Amino acid sequence: MKFRGSKITRGQLEKIRLVLSTYQDGTGQLANRDKGTLPGWRDFERAVAIAFNGKSQESKAIYDVLVPISSKSKQCVGISCKMRKTLSSVQKTKRVTIEVSNSAGKFWKALKAEGIEDYGNKNAAKAGEILLSLVESWHKEVSISSGGNVRTQESFFLVLQWDEKTEKYQIFQYPAQIPDAKTLSWSVKGRHLIGKDKRGVLIEWYGHSGGQLKYYPLVKQAVWVSGLFRLEPLPKKSENYGLLQKVMDYYPTLWKKANNTL
Repeated sequence: MKFRGSKITRGQLEKIRLVLSTYQDGTGQLANRDKGTLPGWRDFERAVAIAFNGKSQESKAIYDVLVPISSKSKQCVGISCKMRKTLSSVQKTKRVTIEVSNSAGKFWKALKAEGIEDYGNKNAAKAGEILLSLVESWHKEVSISSGGNVRTQESFFLVLQWDEKTEKYQIFQYPAQIPDAKTLSWSVKGRHLIGKDKRGVLIEWYGHSGGQLKYYPLVKQAVWVSGLFRLEPLPKKSENYGLLQKVMDYYPTLWKKANNTL
């Protein structure tokens, strides 16, 4: 199979939606107070891997899914999958929330290597440059130019935003490259390091509470945006869902024998 380009097709979106829908059967990461379970971030990664005929890395790798550009090539397009329960915020602010990384230890190590033990307004710009440079280096490490197998320029973020109250989902696609730190205005608000462009807050680092580095691109800056969608209801023809249905499908004879054994 050949990778068909960077924008998501209608078929790929529908595959993602349907795979996500299966996680309502009790196998999803998130508990649903009303019924079964809902898909979580790992479920989203696996759904994307299936939709793109790629491989889910199941690790802390910079790209969660690798998609070979063809069956004869080792080169891949990387997809960084992100999922946040912030769809209502997107609709209000017109910005998408992307948690780029929560590697607090690596971020602090990079700062301290440059003599920054803590960040304040005096060294906010330098701290911001160090953090974004570190993220850029992670992308570069796996890139073809550094001997890796990822075509960085074609790789992207795929961001699933959802709302529990309305049960609606929406997917946004952005280039994997994050902004140049030198183009931003840096400051400290409370204990958060903030990078702003002319339109508002674009980068935020929670260095003292979780270590999350968040990126807030505008919706209109997305390469591609899906419509709002809901998960497909599970079929009602069977009451056996989740693990029970899975074991019955995989091992029907052995399962029947186990039930008939005292």
